[in-house]
Amino acid sequence: MTRTVIAQPLTAEAFAPFGDVLEVSGRPDKIINAGRCGRFHDRARLDFGPEGRAGISIFDSQPVSWPVEVDLVERHPEGSQAFVSMTGHPFLVVAAPDEGGRPGTPQAFVAAVGQGINFHRGTWHGVLTPLFEPGLFAVIDRIGTTPNLEEYRFETPYRVEPGQDVVEAGLIEAS
Repeated sequence: MTRTVIAQPLTAEAFAPFGDVLEVSGRPDKIINAGRCGRFHDRARLDFGPEGRAGISIFDSQPVSWPVEVDLVERHPEGSQAFVSMTGHPFLVVAAPDEGGRPGTPQAFVAAVGQGINFHRGTWHGVLTPLFEPGLFAVIDRIGTTPNLEEYRFETPYRVEPGQDVVEAGLIEAS
């Protein structure tokens, strides 16, 4: 038996309980580089804890196809974690609220071209889930010596399917 979650396009408002959406929106905060570059300043709340430091790693993940089964989520109690696609392809983002130390019902989003995400410290989330090859991502997260990973396996997995608005937004091809 599975439970179904419908993926929606990623928006800052919908994703706010879980973290930050990294994207160009609104007007630049500052024009730099001799007028050739707009700086959209401080778009994520990075948090590496008192005993950690920022690190940038490169992840090379295998893409998935729809529907996507989610049976494992994780969280990082010591720091935030950001995913930035290095290919510019849309990718699936799964996040769940904390319910007494365990993940609640997940929500699913599809990040558009030009969007990345930053999970806040302690946010339950699915594993990196590219929808296209290659699945290359820059991951900005905490580097430290204290444990920073908790995993949870759902007894009954969730099945994530794309919502019609994901198809209509052109984030994936209609099947």
